[in-house]
Amino acid sequence: MKLIRFGALEQEKPGVIVNDTWYDVSNVVSDYNEAFFANNGLEKLEEALKTQTFPEVDPSTRLGSCVARPSKIVCIGLNFKDHAAETGAAIPKEPIIFFKSTTALCGPNDDVVIPKNSEKTDWEVELAFVIGKKATYVDEANALDYVAGYCLHNDYSERAFQLERNGQWAKGKGCDTFAPLGPFLATKDEIADVNNLNMWLKVNGHQYQNGTTANFIFNIPFVVHYLSQFMTLLPGDVISTGTPAGVGLGIKPNPVYVQPGDVIELGIEGLGSSKQVAKAYAG
Repeated sequence: MKLIRFGALEQEKPGVIVNDTWYDVSNVVSDYNEAFFANNGLEKLEEALKTQTFPEVDPSTRLGSCVARPSKIVCIGLNFKDHAAETGAAIPKEPIIFFKSTTALCGPNDDVVIPKNSEKTDWEVELAFVIGKKATYVDEANALDYVAGYCLHNDYSERAFQLERNGQWAKGKGCDTFAPLGPFLATKDEIADVNNLNMWLKVNGHQYQNGTTANFIFNIPFVVHYLSQFMTLLPGDVISTGTPAGVGLGIKPNPVYVQPGDVIELGIEGLGSSKQVAKAYAG
């Protein structure tokens, strides 16, 4: 299945895409949130789709984040060798973990707002996955049983806030609109090999990122296992798995950063594409 949330900001309804047609399933699902995933929502929805008819949705309707606000957004830093190299960082021996604020979450095609006093807003195309059931001290061999599905994420980063202002990376990662998610959440059966997906990102039509999940340093089962040693992952939690080379920070000799009016487009094979237009913070 492909799960979507559609409608005006903070009024989104749950839907699905079947054979490129959008359907409203809000009469059987309240939202794609922790309760939905924890209570076998995917299985129940799949059965409902076999036996019931649902109203169609105009595909020009705004899309929200493909999941409702989760308990946490956990990200893995420097998880591609080529990205570590372009930033001058050593290959991590263990996953680097940071959090994005849940208020960063937004729709896949919403505007990205350049924060107040920002001079180094950057892009990062990433594959994210959503936790399907409570995960604590998970064995790597069983880790994929805890994954509900996969989606596209742009892990926007303000590099000066992240790297030059001391403290944790979260300062440069959690700004409002810095986590556009979607267009849809693809359940695991939709993706034949999550470790071999092409991923790309363009700014104003120029392609900066062109990578593949085959270059993960730490793959998804290990990430689930690893994170679950330090925290309980709850149903609906979003985990983002890192970005390939081609971020603005890594461009030599002069880094390139997002400017008002820039159009950022990105996609991952099997997970659709998204587009954000950059806007200056207006207060």
